[in-house]
Amino acid sequence: MDGVLLSTDEEHYQAWALICRQEGIYFDRSINLRLRGVSRMDCVDIILEKASRTYSQVEKEMLAQRKNEAYLAAVARLDQHCVLPGVVQFLQGLADLGYRLASASSSRNAESLLTASGLTDWFPVRIDGRQISHSKPDPEVFVKAAQALGLDPASCLVVEDSAAGIQAARAGGFRSLAVGAANDDWLRLQSDFCARSLAALNADELADW
Repeated sequence: MDGVLLSTDEEHYQAWALICRQEGIYFDRSINLRLRGVSRMDCVDIILEKASRTYSQVEKEMLAQRKNEAYLAAVARLDQHCVLPGVVQFLQGLADLGYRLASASSSRNAESLLTASGLTDWFPVRIDGRQISHSKPDPEVFVKAAQALGLDPASCLVVEDSAAGIQAARAGGFRSLAVGAANDDWLRLQSDFCARSLAALNADELADW
């Protein structure tokens, strides 16, 4: 979802930054990078590494809820302009070649984001955080998407922009395409294919791979 099809990175960052300011917890963009592809509660644990006190489970859940409320208020203003360049053309190319498409995201907000961005109709199969018990790097979200498509993992390609997502793909027996990873040696080594973005690819190139 984020970083592959559309971009709400700034909205995520600002929402977490707001919560951290309110709590007096240090937060910066390098910490924010560690949150990509990670479940909301795991994000809370990462952020609380910088906290000056211990938070109870109830307090953690309240932080996650406050962050989500701030994030949803921001993304409520999103429209098709949040779709990353080249995405629609790439999806059209895949559809023309007969590829079956599924969206698979750990986010519980994925359906809302697809609706706001106008991308819902591209994905007859949509798996999100409301349908899984384990977030990436566990492969559950991808496994469920493959099952819904009626395909074996080895017949699928996971497109991801996060380390947790690439790890999940490998763990589930999927091949993977890392996007936005041109300067990340780890992602280049761990993924099967790599591209700066979907705008840098076309469906025919993917089929050749």
